[in-house]
Amino acid sequence: MLAGEYCNREVVVTGPATSIREAARLMREFHAGTLVVTEPAGDGQRPLGIVTDRDLVIEVLAEDVDLDAVALKDILSNQLATVEETVSLLDALERMREKGIPRLPVVDGCGRLAGLLAADDLPEVVTEQMNDLADLIDREIRREQHLRP
Repeated sequence: MLAGEYCNREVVVTGPATSIREAARLMREFHAGTLVVTEPAGDGQRPLGIVTDRDLVIEVLAEDVDLDAVALKDILSNQLATVEETVSLLDALERMREKGIPRLPVVDGCGRLAGLLAADDLPEVVTEQMNDLADLIDREIRREQHLRP
């Protein structure tokens, strides 16, 4: 199970010069609570940071900042954590736990954005794995019963 297999590849991206007002509009248009801020990198995009709807509320709206005077680059953290798509899902989860972050950009071997791994998507993954395990056990029991009536 690799991070690249389970990340969401449909990520809403925007540039660092995007205004707060435009970021909020993008979130509304795409029904997304997260934007990945990127810059061009070859034939893809390199992630620079993540901005969430919560960031907009706490860092901008609650501070009564002029929405047109601030760009996303002004509120980005300098410490973006990423993980390569070839890293195991468990190692990616450990990285998220260590950093205390619920979202982790997944990058290819060249550092270009491949997707976004979000903690709130992972219960579905675990449920699928548990269902597969239950099916395996059930098939084994049936096979044993068939072999030894």
